[in-house]
Amino acid sequence: MSEIKPHIAFAEGWGIWSDEGSWISARFPSPQLLPLNTSLPHSIDNALLAQKSQLLSLSPPEKRNRYLAVACRTDIPPTTAMDAYLRLHLLSHRLLKPNQVNLDDIFTVLPTVAFTHRGVFTLNELDKELKKTDSEVHIYSIDKFPALCDYVVPTGVRIADARRVRLGAYLGEGTTVMHEGFVNYNAGTEGPNMVEGRISAGVFVAAHSDLGGGCSIMGTLSGGNQTQISVGQHCLIGANAGIGISLGNGCTIEAGLYLTAGAIVSVLDEHNHPQKTVKAKDLSQHDNLLFRRHSLNGRIECLPNPHPIALNPQLH
Repeated sequence: MSEIKPHIAFAEGWGIWSDEGSWISARFPSPQLLPLNTSLPHSIDNALLAQKSQLLSLSPPEKRNRYLAVACRTDIPPTTAMDAYLRLHLLSHRLLKPNQVNLDDIFTVLPTVAFTHRGVFTLNELDKELKKTDSEVHIYSIDKFPALCDYVVPTGVRIADARRVRLGAYLGEGTTVMHEGFVNYNAGTEGPNMVEGRISAGVFVAAHSDLGGGCSIMGTLSGGNQTQISVGQHCLIGANAGIGISLGNGCTIEAGLYLTAGAIVSVLDEHNHPQKTVKAKDLSQHDNLLFRRHSLNGRIECLPNPHPIALNPQLH
Protein backbone atom coordinates (compact mmCIF):
# COMPACT_ATOMS: atom_id res chain seq x y z
CA MET A 1 0.00 0.00 0.00
CA SER A 2 1.37 3.40 -0.97
CA GLU A 3 1.83 5.91 1.83
CA ILE A 4 0.03 9.23 1.53
CA LYS A 5 2.50 11.85 2.72
CA PRO A 6 1.32 15.39 3.43
CA HIS A 7 2.30 17.89 0.74
CA ILE A 8 0.97 21.17 -0.50
CA ALA A 9 -0.13 21.04 -4.13
CA PHE A 10 -0.47 24.30 -6.03
CA ALA A 11 -1.43 25.06 -9.61
CA GLU A 12 -2.47 27.90 -11.85
CA GLY A 13 -4.52 27.32 -14.94
CA TRP A 14 -7.80 27.81 -16.73
CA GLY A 15 -11.17 26.62 -15.53
CA ILE A 16 -14.67 26.39 -16.97
CA TRP A 17 -17.17 28.54 -15.10
CA SER A 18 -20.71 27.35 -15.86
CA ASP A 19 -23.73 29.54 -16.48
CA GLU A 20 -25.09 28.10 -13.23
CA GLY A 21 -22.28 29.71 -11.23
CA SER A 22 -19.92 26.83 -10.52
CA TRP A 23 -16.55 25.47 -11.62
CA ILE A 24 -16.97 22.33 -13.71
CA SER A 25 -13.55 21.68 -15.26
CA ALA A 26 -9.94 22.87 -15.14
CA ARG A 27 -6.65 22.44 -16.95
CA PHE A 28 -3.39 22.90 -15.03
CA PRO A 29 -0.33 22.86 -17.35
CA SER A 30 2.33 22.91 -14.61
CA PRO A 31 1.12 21.84 -11.16
CA GLN A 32 3.61 21.93 -8.30
CA LEU A 33 4.12 19.60 -5.34
CA LEU A 34 5.66 21.47 -2.42
CA PRO A 35 6.74 20.71 1.17
CA LEU A 36 4.06 21.20 3.80
CA ASN A 37 5.65 24.32 5.27
CA THR A 38 6.07 26.09 1.90
CA SER A 39 5.10 29.74 1.67
CA LEU A 40 2.59 29.72 -1.16
CA PRO A 41 2.05 32.29 -3.90
CA HIS A 42 -0.88 34.71 -3.74
CA SER A 43 -0.88 34.81 0.07
CA ILE A 44 -2.65 31.48 0.49
CA ASP A 45 -2.79 30.92 4.24
CA ASN A 46 -0.95 27.76 5.37
CA ALA A 47 -2.85 27.74 8.65
CA LEU A 48 -6.16 27.56 6.79
CA LEU A 49 -4.80 24.83 4.51
CA ALA A 50 -3.98 22.76 7.58
CA GLN A 51 -7.73 22.44 8.16
CA LYS A 52 -9.17 22.19 4.66
CA SER A 53 -8.42 22.68 0.98
CA GLN A 54 -8.89 26.20 -0.34
CA LEU A 55 -9.93 27.47 -3.75
CA LEU A 56 -8.68 30.87 -4.84
CA SER A 57 -10.35 32.48 -7.86
CA LEU A 58 -8.56 35.56 -9.11
CA SER A 59 -10.96 37.04 -11.64
CA PRO A 60 -14.72 37.78 -11.70
CA PRO A 61 -17.09 35.22 -13.28
CA GLU A 62 -17.48 37.13 -16.56
CA LYS A 63 -16.88 34.27 -18.98
CA ARG A 64 -16.70 30.49 -19.10
CA ASN A 65 -12.91 30.25 -19.42
CA ARG A 66 -11.35 31.81 -16.37
CA TYR A 67 -7.93 32.00 -14.81
CA LEU A 68 -7.75 30.32 -11.42
CA ALA A 69 -5.29 29.16 -8.79
CA VAL A 70 -5.87 26.18 -6.53
CA ALA A 71 -4.04 24.83 -3.50
CA CYS A 72 -4.70 21.75 -1.39
CA ARG A 73 -3.16 19.36 1.08
CA THR A 74 -2.66 15.96 -0.53
CA ASP A 75 -3.32 13.91 2.60
CA ILE A 76 -6.89 15.10 3.24
CA PRO A 77 -9.93 14.55 0.99
CA PRO A 78 -10.79 17.05 -1.76
CA THR A 79 -13.49 19.56 -0.84
CA THR A 80 -14.17 21.23 -4.20
CA ALA A 81 -14.29 20.22 -7.84
CA MET A 82 -11.18 22.22 -8.66
CA ASP A 83 -9.35 20.66 -5.71
CA ALA A 84 -10.22 17.25 -7.20
CA TYR A 85 -9.06 18.31 -10.68
CA LEU A 86 -5.73 19.41 -9.22
CA ARG A 87 -5.20 15.98 -7.63
CA LEU A 88 -6.00 14.22 -10.91
CA HIS A 89 -3.44 16.42 -12.67
CA LEU A 90 -0.80 15.56 -10.06
CA LEU A 91 -1.19 11.89 -11.00
CA SER A 92 -1.22 12.40 -14.76
CA HIS A 93 1.76 14.79 -14.62
CA ARG A 94 3.63 11.99 -12.75
CA LEU A 95 4.19 14.07 -9.62
CA LEU A 96 2.50 11.40 -7.51
CA LYS A 97 1.81 7.73 -8.17
CA PRO A 98 -1.53 5.98 -7.65
CA ASN A 99 -2.60 5.75 -3.99
CA GLN A 100 -0.20 8.54 -2.97
CA VAL A 101 -2.89 11.23 -2.85
CA ASN A 102 -6.15 11.25 -0.89
CA LEU A 103 -9.09 10.91 -3.29
CA ASP A 104 -11.79 10.07 -0.75
CA ASP A 105 -15.14 11.69 -1.58
CA ILE A 106 -13.99 12.60 -5.10
CA PHE A 107 -17.29 11.37 -6.58
CA THR A 108 -19.12 13.71 -4.24
CA VAL A 109 -17.26 16.89 -5.23
CA LEU A 110 -16.85 16.23 -8.97
CA PRO A 111 -19.92 17.21 -11.00
CA THR A 112 -21.37 14.99 -13.70
CA VAL A 113 -20.94 16.98 -16.90
CA ALA A 114 -20.96 16.58 -20.66
CA PHE A 115 -17.59 16.50 -22.43
CA THR A 116 -18.13 17.58 -26.04
CA HIS A 117 -16.21 18.79 -29.07
CA ARG A 118 -17.30 22.30 -28.09
CA GLY A 119 -16.12 22.07 -24.51
CA VAL A 120 -17.58 21.09 -21.15
CA PHE A 121 -21.21 21.76 -20.20
CA THR A 122 -23.46 21.07 -17.25
CA LEU A 123 -26.38 18.83 -18.22
CA ASN A 124 -28.76 21.79 -18.10
CA GLU A 125 -26.45 23.78 -20.39
CA LEU A 126 -26.21 20.80 -22.73
CA ASP A 127 -29.99 20.51 -22.91
CA LYS A 128 -30.21 24.18 -23.95
CA GLU A 129 -27.50 23.70 -26.57
CA LEU A 130 -29.26 20.70 -28.09
CA LYS A 131 -32.52 22.62 -28.37
CA LYS A 132 -30.97 25.29 -30.56
CA THR A 133 -31.92 24.93 -34.21
CA ASP A 134 -28.32 25.36 -35.39
CA SER A 135 -26.90 23.09 -32.72
CA GLU A 136 -24.27 20.53 -33.65
CA VAL A 137 -22.74 18.95 -30.57
CA HIS A 138 -20.66 15.78 -30.57
CA ILE A 139 -20.88 14.32 -27.06
CA TYR A 140 -17.87 12.24 -26.08
CA SER A 141 -19.06 11.29 -22.60
CA ILE A 142 -21.33 12.25 -19.74
CA ASP A 143 -19.14 11.58 -16.75
CA LYS A 144 -17.24 13.00 -13.80
CA PHE A 145 -13.80 12.27 -15.29
CA PRO A 146 -12.61 13.53 -18.68
CA ALA A 147 -10.27 11.75 -21.06
CA LEU A 148 -6.62 12.09 -20.07
CA CYS A 149 -5.28 13.51 -23.32
CA ASP A 150 -7.83 16.34 -23.41
CA TYR A 151 -5.98 17.74 -20.38
CA VAL A 152 -2.52 16.14 -20.12
CA VAL A 153 -0.45 14.46 -22.84
CA PRO A 154 2.24 12.36 -21.10
CA THR A 155 5.62 12.12 -22.82
CA GLY A 156 6.85 8.85 -24.28
CA VAL A 157 3.54 6.97 -24.48
CA ARG A 158 1.26 5.57 -27.19
CA ILE A 159 -2.52 5.46 -26.72
CA ALA A 160 -4.50 3.88 -29.54
CA ASP A 161 -7.91 5.12 -28.31
CA ALA A 162 -7.54 8.25 -26.19
CA ARG A 163 -11.09 8.01 -24.81
CA ARG A 164 -10.15 4.86 -22.86
CA VAL A 165 -7.68 6.53 -20.49
CA ARG A 166 -9.11 8.85 -17.85
CA LEU A 167 -7.58 11.99 -16.36
CA GLY A 168 -5.90 10.86 -13.16
CA ALA A 169 -4.20 7.91 -14.85
CA TYR A 170 -0.44 7.62 -14.36
CA LEU A 171 1.30 6.40 -17.52
CA GLY A 172 5.06 5.93 -17.26
CA GLU A 173 7.35 6.46 -20.25
CA GLY A 174 7.29 3.58 -22.71
CA THR A 175 3.68 2.61 -21.97
CA THR A 176 1.53 1.46 -24.88
CA VAL A 177 -2.25 1.32 -24.43
CA MET A 178 -3.88 -0.56 -27.28
CA HIS A 179 -7.45 -0.10 -28.54
CA GLU A 180 -9.10 -2.36 -25.95
CA GLY A 181 -6.87 -1.23 -23.09
CA PHE A 182 -8.38 0.90 -20.34
CA VAL A 183 -6.73 2.83 -17.51
CA ASN A 184 -8.87 4.35 -14.78
CA TYR A 185 -8.03 7.35 -12.60
CA ASN A 186 -5.70 6.64 -9.63
CA ALA A 187 -4.23 3.72 -11.58
CA GLY A 188 -1.49 3.14 -14.10
CA THR A 189 1.90 1.86 -15.17
CA GLU A 190 5.52 2.45 -14.29
CA GLY A 191 6.58 2.00 -17.92
CA PRO A 192 7.50 0.46 -20.20
CA ASN A 193 4.33 -1.65 -20.35
CA MET A 194 1.89 -3.14 -22.83
CA VAL A 195 -1.76 -2.61 -21.89
CA GLU A 196 -4.42 -4.50 -23.80
CA GLY A 197 -6.63 -5.10 -20.77
CA ARG A 198 -8.20 -3.12 -17.94
CA ILE A 199 -6.31 -1.39 -15.13
CA SER A 200 -8.90 -0.54 -12.49
CA ALA A 201 -8.74 2.29 -9.96
CA GLY A 202 -6.12 1.74 -7.26
CA VAL A 203 -3.98 -0.63 -9.37
CA PHE A 204 -0.34 0.04 -10.29
CA VAL A 205 1.62 -2.11 -12.76
CA ALA A 206 5.42 -2.20 -12.52
CA ALA A 207 7.78 -1.97 -15.50
CA HIS A 208 8.12 -4.56 -18.29
CA SER A 209 4.76 -6.24 -17.63
CA ASP A 210 2.16 -7.12 -20.26
CA LEU A 211 -1.62 -7.11 -19.78
CA GLY A 212 -3.12 -9.34 -22.47
CA GLY A 213 -6.24 -8.58 -24.50
CA GLY A 214 -9.42 -8.41 -22.43
CA CYS A 215 -7.71 -9.16 -19.11
CA SER A 216 -8.88 -7.50 -15.91
CA ILE A 217 -7.48 -6.45 -12.54
CA MET A 218 -9.77 -5.94 -9.57
CA GLY A 219 -9.79 -2.35 -8.31
CA THR A 220 -10.90 -0.51 -5.20
CA LEU A 221 -14.19 0.99 -6.43
CA SER A 222 -16.68 -1.82 -7.06
CA GLY A 223 -18.13 -3.94 -4.28
CA GLY A 224 -16.44 -2.06 -1.46
CA ASN A 225 -13.08 -3.73 -2.07
CA GLN A 226 -10.33 -1.87 -0.20
CA THR A 227 -7.38 -4.11 -1.14
CA GLN A 228 -4.86 -2.33 -3.33
CA ILE A 229 -3.65 -4.73 -6.00
CA SER A 230 -0.29 -4.34 -7.73
CA VAL A 231 1.54 -6.17 -10.50
CA GLY A 232 5.32 -6.66 -10.33
CA GLN A 233 7.92 -6.48 -13.07
CA HIS A 234 8.09 -8.91 -16.04
CA CYS A 235 4.59 -10.28 -15.44
CA LEU A 236 2.09 -11.49 -18.01
CA ILE A 237 -1.65 -11.60 -17.44
CA GLY A 238 -2.94 -13.65 -20.35
CA ALA A 239 -5.80 -12.73 -22.65
CA ASN A 240 -9.20 -12.74 -20.89
CA ALA A 241 -7.55 -13.61 -17.58
CA GLY A 242 -7.84 -11.65 -14.35
CA ILE A 243 -6.48 -11.29 -10.85
CA GLY A 244 -7.80 -10.39 -7.43
CA ILE A 245 -4.38 -10.72 -5.74
CA SER A 246 -1.13 -8.84 -6.14
CA LEU A 247 1.60 -10.39 -8.25
CA GLY A 248 5.29 -10.31 -7.40
CA ASN A 249 7.95 -10.12 -10.11
CA GLY A 250 8.14 -12.63 -12.95
CA CYS A 251 4.61 -14.08 -12.66
CA THR A 252 2.36 -15.40 -15.42
CA ILE A 253 -1.42 -15.96 -15.38
CA GLU A 254 -2.68 -18.40 -18.01
CA ALA A 255 -5.09 -17.02 -20.61
CA GLY A 256 -8.69 -17.25 -19.45
CA LEU A 257 -7.89 -17.90 -15.78
CA TYR A 258 -9.48 -15.50 -13.31
CA LEU A 259 -7.61 -15.82 -10.03
CA THR A 260 -9.70 -14.48 -7.15
CA ALA A 261 -8.26 -14.14 -3.64
CA GLY A 262 -10.34 -17.03 -2.29
CA ALA A 263 -9.62 -19.47 -5.14
CA ILE A 264 -8.16 -22.81 -4.02
CA VAL A 265 -4.75 -23.40 -5.57
CA SER A 266 -2.68 -26.58 -5.72
CA VAL A 267 1.00 -25.65 -5.33
CA LEU A 268 3.41 -27.81 -7.35
CA ASP A 269 7.20 -28.06 -7.33
CA GLU A 270 9.41 -27.82 -10.41
CA HIS A 271 8.70 -31.50 -11.14
CA ASN A 272 4.91 -30.97 -11.05
CA HIS A 273 4.60 -32.79 -7.74
CA PRO A 274 1.83 -31.45 -5.43
CA GLN A 275 3.19 -29.78 -2.29
CA LYS A 276 0.21 -28.14 -0.58
CA THR A 277 -3.17 -26.55 -1.15
CA VAL A 278 -3.69 -22.88 -0.28
CA LYS A 279 -5.94 -19.95 -1.06
CA ALA A 280 -4.64 -17.70 -3.81
CA LYS A 281 -4.33 -14.76 -1.39
CA ASP A 282 -1.60 -16.70 0.44
CA LEU A 283 0.52 -16.44 -2.72
CA SER A 284 -0.01 -12.69 -3.14
CA GLN A 285 3.20 -10.76 -4.02
CA HIS A 286 5.29 -13.95 -4.34
CA ASP A 287 7.82 -13.89 -7.20
CA ASN A 288 8.26 -16.18 -10.24
CA LEU A 289 4.97 -18.07 -10.17
CA LEU A 290 2.97 -19.55 -13.03
CA PHE A 291 -0.77 -19.98 -12.50
CA ARG A 292 -2.67 -22.33 -14.79
CA ARG A 293 -5.83 -24.46 -14.84
CA HIS A 294 -5.44 -28.23 -15.26
CA SER A 295 -7.06 -29.16 -18.58
CA LEU A 296 -8.56 -32.43 -17.28
CA ASN A 297 -9.65 -31.89 -13.69
CA GLY A 298 -10.10 -28.09 -13.79
CA ARG A 299 -8.11 -27.34 -10.64
CA ILE A 300 -5.96 -24.22 -10.41
CA GLU A 301 -2.26 -25.00 -10.17
CA CYS A 302 0.73 -22.86 -9.23
CA LEU A 303 4.29 -23.83 -10.06
CA PRO A 304 7.66 -22.11 -10.51
CA ASN A 305 7.74 -19.87 -13.59
CA PRO A 306 10.96 -20.62 -15.49
CA HIS A 307 10.47 -18.00 -18.22
CA PRO A 308 9.30 -14.53 -17.10
CA ILE A 309 8.25 -12.43 -20.09
CA ALA A 310 10.23 -9.67 -21.71
CA LEU A 311 8.62 -6.88 -23.75
CA ASN A 312 9.58 -6.25 -27.36
CA PRO A 313 11.65 -3.05 -27.04
CA GLN A 314 10.69 -1.94 -30.56
CA LEU A 315 7.07 -1.49 -29.38
CA HIS A 316 7.92 0.80 -26.46
